[in-house]
Amino acid sequence: MPNSEIKYLADKVHVHRWPHDTPIWDDSTQKQLDDSINKNPEKKQITIKDKIVQVGKFEFNSIKKIGVSVPLFKNECTMVFEGQFGKLFAHVHITIKHGNYLDVFNQLTSWKNRDFPNDS
Repeated sequence: MPNSEIKYLADKVHVHRWPHDTPIWDDSTQKQLDDSINKNPEKKQITIKDKIVQVGKFEFNSIKKIGVSVPLFKNECTMVFEGQFGKLFAHVHITIKHGNYLDVFNQLTSWKNRDFPNDS
């Protein structure tokens, strides 16, 4: 599966500054994130290729501390990671709640194990 892409529509995405000792986001950046991701109820296009996660128009690189889970008693898959967009650092939560969440979970787990074998 080298150089393959994972694409899916996420039901919910939340991006916030992390860690707290990184540069503070200016108001326009926070507004952009809120308008297009955090406070926007529309599904978000997620595209993952190699070590890049694209959420809508935001591209996250320097990915680390990736968690992929299917929470107990919920029909959903959640991925959480730390990453960087531009010069800013973020913690990103991505949740998919529809029918193929287990397929997405398997794809994300394979991607994590392949591209980030030491991230646990």
